[in-house]
Amino acid sequence: MTQKYLLGFDIGGTKCAAILGAIRDGGEPEPLSRTQFATRECATPGECIEKLCRLGLEALRQAGLRPGDLHGVGISCGGPLDSRRGIIQSPPNLPGWDNVPICAMVAERFPCPVRLQNDANAGAVAEWKYGAGKAVQSLIFLTFGTGLGAGLILDGRLYSGGCDLAGECGHIRLAPFGPVGFGKAGSFEGFCSGGGIAQLAAVRAKEALQRGERVPWCPTQADLPNITAKTVGIAADEGDPLARAIYSECGSWLGRGLALLVDLLNPERIVIGSIFARSETWIRPAMEETLRSEAIPAAAAHCRVVPAQLGEKIGDYAALALATGEY
Repeated sequence: MTQKYLLGFDIGGTKCAAILGAIRDGGEPEPLSRTQFATRECATPGECIEKLCRLGLEALRQAGLRPGDLHGVGISCGGPLDSRRGIIQSPPNLPGWDNVPICAMVAERFPCPVRLQNDANAGAVAEWKYGAGKAVQSLIFLTFGTGLGAGLILDGRLYSGGCDLAGECGHIRLAPFGPVGFGKAGSFEGFCSGGGIAQLAAVRAKEALQRGERVPWCPTQADLPNITAKTVGIAADEGDPLARAIYSECGSWLGRGLALLVDLLNPERIVIGSIFARSETWIRPAMEETLRSEAIPAAAAHCRVVPAQLGEKIGDYAALALATGEY
């Protein structure tokens, strides 16, 4: 039995985590330990990276391992970044992380390959290898969380584009007007993200209140700024017709965006995470109807749209998947 030890760093605007894992005979990584901390605890990128390295070294020590026992280190982080040179380039959710040569910094502590990818690409690799995309050669992974990004697996390989910007489908404009996402009104991200759903819900709730209708999850116009996608999701689960209509509207736009991807890339599978995975019941019917009407029929029939399978563990599996180098 062959066993490889892997170290993963999952870096986000809210929290960071160091994950030690092992993989046996080409199977799935088994997380051995995980330690996380709030990103705001560190004043500088260097301090954060140093803390991740210390946590990684401590995890190795507790497991009776040395840095030389590692097969690789994988780093998943929000973009933009340069995966080829291992540099993080000013992600909006990580102020101050400007041109940080993270791979070189980590390689000083761990004598093994260090690999960096943006979180959407890393999530695509994880779902392709260990989740809802197993055994397919072409897959699109959509984050559908706070924002909307995509990771592309094409012909059995991760495709990141000429400068790591492949998959930025949230920037596509679907309509002249609409919720703002990725700096653009009416964008795919505007209609299909947590922030976008909150904007859309605020408009629909305001319309209903002005018509004199009761909105239990937004009793007055003063409550409009407090609306979140979670607010609407909970209301939809509890049977609120307006909340369900908002998610159905989101589903229609999702179907329109997916039709573009299906026609352009002809994938076998589209895996969608976060909000879609939680509220699929209210989003899927309108999504499927629009996708069928907009996409080339043969391409739509060839593609299955499924919720992400790894759930809250995707960040851990994503970082460990990068550490394997098999993508």
